[in-house]
Amino acid sequence: MGKAAERPPRTSVWLEGKAHRRRGGGQPSGLDRERITEVTVRLLDAEGLPKFSMRRLAGELNVTAMSVYWYVDTKDDLLELALDAVMGEMVLPDPEAADADWRDQVRALAREYRALLVRHPWVSALVGTFLNIGPNNLAFSRVVQRVMRRTGLPAKRLTSGISAVFQFVYGYGTLEGHLSTRAAATGMTMDEYFQDAVSTVTEAPQAADVMRESRALMEARGGETVEEMLERDFEFAVELLIAGIETMVARE
Repeated sequence: MGKAAERPPRTSVWLEGKAHRRRGGGQPSGLDRERITEVTVRLLDAEGLPKFSMRRLAGELNVTAMSVYWYVDTKDDLLELALDAVMGEMVLPDPEAADADWRDQVRALAREYRALLVRHPWVSALVGTFLNIGPNNLAFSRVVQRVMRRTGLPAKRLTSGISAVFQFVYGYGTLEGHLSTRAAATGMTMDEYFQDAVSTVTEAPQAADVMRESRALMEARGGETVEEMLERDFEFAVELLIAGIETMVARE
């Protein structure tokens, strides 16, 4: 067995009291975990995950890197804290509300999750990296499960239904976030970036046929801006998923 096989499985900042533990010695003045996490989120939003480092964070906080380590053991622990912090931005429906329609609640959850992924493009890379057992993520997971239970799907189909909806949203929001990030990096608006990309692709002879078909599809879909196009595609795709759930419930 190689060294990779000898590594222990990934742990979590939420285990063994790490999320609330402080190191011994004097506490660095003017710092607390909430401020460190807030600045971490701001840096990740502004500069992206690849450029983030504990040294960069310490510089932004105007402290030494060792001062940050008084609050967290590792960079991974801090990223996990940041991930759960932004998960708390989502407004979650009440799955126990007697007059609530599960369809409306699925729509609301899908929109909130998509908006989170677009607002914080670095989140998608971290979702599959950590165990995601922080309080905000668990609250989201609990609501998703309870809403999906109300669809009428049998228990053996619930995880499949959840995957169909929220893995779609994850993929859609991730790609939309990448598009927004690339446009910002070039100094263009999303509309400008999209038109520039279409023009570039159209010049490639091997892409001519596909682009003709794509243009026809986009014209049929409608939308004056990239935002409108993305919105129309997303909303209809969610409706397709809801209709699929209804169909499968009827079959069962």
